[in-house]
Amino acid sequence: VQLQASGGGLVQAGGSLRLSCAVSGRPFSSYTMGWFRQAPGKEREFVAAITWSGSRTYYADSVTGRFTISRDTAKNTVYLQMNSLKPEDTAVYYCAARVRIGVATTSDKMDYWGKGTLVTVSS
Repeated sequence: VQLQASGGGLVQAGGSLRLSCAVSGRPFSSYTMGWFRQAPGKEREFVAAITWSGSRTYYADSVTGRFTISRDTAKNTVYLQMNSLKPEDTAVYYCAARVRIGVATTSDKMDYWGKGTLVTVSS
């Protein structure tokens, strides 16, 4: 499974960005896709997750109400719409996949990772 994240960039506080994660490789009937982020000097943290069916979504408290995770199964792509961005959202954002049964919101339970995309929010 290969994951390719894109869409990062520089944005002013209050602005929006949409990250994309293209998934390729062997298809799986059910798995969880997630977004994590790592700010300078900090540990990687969970941001959002979605089951491949799209029936369930999960969010970190810090982004609830501002970020929305979604997926397009026809395009094998997962998105993270980020609105009302804050300087503390500045980080490298990673997409990840869990191909085993069960939902995961911690990085140690994800099976595949893409390279990160940098999001910088200026004040």
